[in-house]
Amino acid sequence: MNADNLTVNPDALLTESEAAALASLSVRTLQTWRVRGGGPQFAKLGGSVRYRRADIDAWINARLARTTGEAEARK
Repeated sequence: MNADNLTVNPDALLTESEAAALASLSVRTLQTWRVRGGGPQFAKLGGSVRYRRADIDAWINARLARTTGEAEARK
């Protein structure tokens, strides 16, 4: 996928590797969160997992905090 498309198109479907890179996480962390919960929304398409760019952005935005206390309250 064209890297410019990843930064512009909110509906772009990202692979696990692309989504992990976008969120500065490891692929293994995303995989763990898919099983346990707590990660961004994903789509299972046949045997493939895909993440929408908009869902990664929304997940990150929902975790923004101004203080550590504020972040801890969201757990």
